[in-house]
Amino acid sequence: MLLESSERFAVTSHRRRQGYFMRRVWSAPRAYVTPARPGCGACDPSAVHPTLELTGERTLPGIPAENYWFRRHEAAYDAVAPFCAGAVVLEAGCGEGYGADRIAGAAQAVVAIDYDPSAIEHVAAAYPRVAAVRGNLARLPLRAGAVNVVATLQVLEHLWDQPGFLAECRRVLRPAGTLLVTTPNRLTFSPPNRPLNPFHHRELDPDELLGLLDAAGFEVTRLLGLRHGPRLRRLDRLFGSVVDAQLAGPPATWHRELHRAVAAVRTSDFVLAADNLDSCLDLLAVAVRRA
Repeated sequence: MLLESSERFAVTSHRRRQGYFMRRVWSAPRAYVTPARPGCGACDPSAVHPTLELTGERTLPGIPAENYWFRRHEAAYDAVAPFCAGAVVLEAGCGEGYGADRIAGAAQAVVAIDYDPSAIEHVAAAYPRVAAVRGNLARLPLRAGAVNVVATLQVLEHLWDQPGFLAECRRVLRPAGTLLVTTPNRLTFSPPNRPLNPFHHRELDPDELLGLLDAAGFEVTRLLGLRHGPRLRRLDRLFGSVVDAQLAGPPATWHRELHRAVAAVRTSDFVLAADNLDSCLDLLAVAVRRA
């Protein structure tokens, strides 16, 4: 058995929901979730995910106005999938579950853990090849040495106790098991001194991520940076910044050309490279559990 049977879980992620008045990650207000005008399907995730709310804590697939962020995350899942081939994998902090299901195409088995009960109910219903478990990342409900791979994508920055979480990842990994981490690059993602995303507790730059993983007992074998490929760089020139253009206001206020551009973003529009990490958008670390 992979799972422990008697866990009771408490909230550890940085939620601050308070009646869901919280604005979308960067600046878009509640109109991002509730359309500002009737029939604005690009602004209404409830048509696609009736049980999940787009708060900014996670991205959701199938929403045209959210497509840039979804494809950006999807590109990271495609990059880590080869490290999961034939393995028993834990995804810690699975959100909507599309990534766990993507990994399941390569893995022997995937256990997906999230604290949000609505997310776990959704994963269990939508992705039958994923074992969905409600759990606390501060105390993973798996026995020691249960998995070959732990994948945790765009999660670390949400947690109060990052060293404690990484210690749990190390505990549930088998000797020489693999840890796959992605996280926003603090140097390009947020202004100085505080995370831009209200759901983020602590963001990291490349050196900080390396130091955190080393202190937790992992040897980093690859550290890569995700950035815009040629087509997105052309959009950056057109809009000044395709990211800033999206964050300037809710989708109901976007120019139709921005709507078209965002809805057309593909996973292949993002690239990964090991150079110039200080200027990348997201960091991807592949690390091995030291004995």
